[in-house]
Amino acid sequence: MTRTGEEAVAGVAAGVPAGVPAGAPDVAAAAPRRGRPRSEAAEQAIVGAVLRLLEQGYPLALLSIEGIAGEAGVGKATIYRRWPNKEELLLDVLQRLDEPEPDPALLSASVRDALVAALEFLRRAALARRSHSSLALISNELRSMPELYRRYHEKVIEPRRERMRQLLARGVAQGEIRGDIDLDLLGELVIGPMLSRTLLRPGAPLEDPTLSATIVDTLLQGLAPQPSADPV
Repeated sequence: MTRTGEEAVAGVAAGVPAGVPAGAPDVAAAAPRRGRPRSEAAEQAIVGAVLRLLEQGYPLALLSIEGIAGEAGVGKATIYRRWPNKEELLLDVLQRLDEPEPDPALLSASVRDALVAALEFLRRAALARRSHSSLALISNELRSMPELYRRYHEKVIEPRRERMRQLLARGVAQGEIRGDIDLDLLGELVIGPMLSRTLLRPGAPLEDPTLSATIVDTLLQGLAPQPSADPV
């Protein structure tokens, strides 16, 4: 489950991005370098400072480079060498807080199993937000910062939508999904029930580990009553 607060800060201090389980590949080490060689200790201090300020109740819009630098014990120039502006820094932190994406091996499995994995990602992310008020607050505040929301949508949401389109297109090509419906509409039909429970009905139950499979199997089988077996 995603880590926040003290656990997230501890993870960052240990060099493990928040939201990445123990034993996972070293994502930070694989990340592209930004400009000149950077001090990992300084970067960890900056990310940890943002997490601490968020846990203390600072709204995203009120966070400043000056405040973050002061909390981290670094100069503003140290931050700007790694991130060009506050939005890019916050985007980086938000991505570290997010749930790990589904294993690519799952997304290349059967269409049914890949759809279940995609919905499981949404279910786990929603449970994490419910468990940590700061995560829910961050999610609610994103739209109040248009540039940050645009960049988050561009770097996080749209790639997920594209993966869903590709997955459904594979299902159509393999004859597992009807091909006379727009792929974006099909994607909305798949994720709509989970988004309804996570966004529109904040108190709706999400604990059932079979929920994602139930949604996918119901959609693939259709809503019409299943014919009863012929009597012997």
